[in-house]
Amino acid sequence: MSSGEAPRPQGFDAYAEEYDEALQRGLAVSGEDKHFFAVRRVEWLAGILSALREEPGTIMDFGCGTGTAVPLLLNLPGCRQVIGIDQSEQSLRLARQQQPASRASFHTPAAYAPSGAVDLAFCNGVIHHIPPGERAETLRFVHRALKPGGLFAIWENNPWNPGTRYVMSRIPFDRDAVPIASPALVKLLIREGFEVLRRDYLFIFPRWLRWFRPLEPRVARWPLGAQYLVLARKPG
Repeated sequence: MSSGEAPRPQGFDAYAEEYDEALQRGLAVSGEDKHFFAVRRVEWLAGILSALREEPGTIMDFGCGTGTAVPLLLNLPGCRQVIGIDQSEQSLRLARQQQPASRASFHTPAAYAPSGAVDLAFCNGVIHHIPPGERAETLRFVHRALKPGGLFAIWENNPWNPGTRYVMSRIPFDRDAVPIASPALVKLLIREGFEVLRRDYLFIFPRWLRWFRPLEPRVARWPLGAQYLVLARKPG
């Protein structure tokens, strides 16, 4: 299910002002809004970080859009700053207006020089918007940004979930995107030098079946959810 902030390649400036409205038209079938999914993604990641005893001080939000996830990432234990990266200047302008400048900064990829200073890279709904031939370079950018031992948390839409494909068909900027299944993403990450730690699937039940949501952690390894998380590490 496409939720949270989508990436902003060239042409996404046109959606910056109406992004939330267009996204909600797609998400309406789930009975939830983007904030529900954004909060749940970061909560899930927080639980994993706690189990790993990781408290990332510097977090990169790659494909941050207008910055929806930034306040949630800033609340993760140990976080001192978030670096938002996005192609859309218009989206970054809105992000700067809405987020605390003291702990968050926003840059285009061209304006940011990866230097191995990031503890955790967070990425939601970005890879499926990047042409397949350019995805490896995107992962190399993140790899260069991470410290040795740094983590890379990638949330992506699950193309094996029919509800995901239906939601994407209702969202203008998702209709022509090329989804990537989790095995293909894992293979790409390994090829680009990452160690894959785990894979989880989330968002199985829509709001009208929310009573079953407590079951999701028990079946998170099954490829049922509308989105999946791949957690990887830069060796070091």
